[in-house]
Amino acid sequence: MRSLHEATRRTCEATRQTSSDGFILVAVLWIIAALAILASIFSIYLSNTAVFLALNDNTIQSEALVSAALELTAYQVSAPKPATNSPAPPPRGDANVPPPPTRGDFSFRLGRANVAVSFISEAARIDLNWASSELLVNLFMRLGAQRQEAQLYAERIDGWTTKPRPRSNFASGGDEEESLYRASGRSYSPRGGPFAHIDELSLVMDLPPAIIERAKPFLTIYSGKPQIDVLDAAPEVLAAVPGITPNMLSALAEARRTAADPQSLQGVLGVLSSVATIEGGDTYRVQVRIRYDNGRQEASEVVILTGLPDKPYRVLYWRDSFDASSIPTQPIQQPPLRPR
Repeated sequence: MRSLHEATRRTCEATRQTSSDGFILVAVLWIIAALAILASIFSIYLSNTAVFLALNDNTIQSEALVSAALELTAYQVSAPKPATNSPAPPPRGDANVPPPPTRGDFSFRLGRANVAVSFISEAARIDLNWASSELLVNLFMRLGAQRQEAQLYAERIDGWTTKPRPRSNFASGGDEEESLYRASGRSYSPRGGPFAHIDELSLVMDLPPAIIERAKPFLTIYSGKPQIDVLDAAPEVLAAVPGITPNMLSALAEARRTAADPQSLQGVLGVLSSVATIEGGDTYRVQVRIRYDNGRQEASEVVILTGLPDKPYRVLYWRDSFDASSIPTQPIQQPPLRPR
């Protein structure tokens, strides 16, 4: 009897031992599985972090190269070029100092990348906030619109920027342009001030998206001038200048082809002095194309203001990954003039 009791006791202890070992084994397996999951998560985290850091490093590198290009551009268009061998550079605006270039291009190599830079005066474009209605009408006509359509587009642009008149001036209790937007179901009113961005054109009533896209390469809000730099303007812009004639276009084309003295055109453009100029300005549009040694390519377009007293330049607009082929840089050709 005693031996039976002893055998039973040993069997129970063995069973308890087996259960305990099994529980420990299961716990160990769960811990191993958890560690494997944690290792997998950590591996994914490291991989994502590496990718993010690589992309961030590429972005920082590209921004540094573009900034270097802007510094060099600002130097080229701002540094006075003395006409004599004077050791000290003459002040800006000196009569013996030629005017700064209105366009140019250069290249340099830095940080395992080749950088190509081109710049052009922003005055070669039509400033939306300064342009006359006639100039805008002519541009839209050159881009394919009928005269009646072009006049409507120019009226809507003028209405967008015109300061609203007091409501008390209207029997209806509202501004006429604002009423048009309300009647069309728009949830907003005209700005009643200068354009803040060229893409704001898409908010202007009655302007088709197609005409906006065709017009944008010839428009700006950064020139700050009512005159067009006719030596650098695209053919479409030149043909839109009110009062310009085929003879003037031929003279401009010849002056650009032969790099003639711009002052020789003063007499030709005298009657157009309110809308045409042979001078650029302090605002430039800079295109920067970067080609890295590993084959990666980047492109940026930046508008800068130069001639500042406290810094070489100020960035007014910056766009990365733009299509450089959409920017008109072709030489002047004599475009057909539509009858007015």
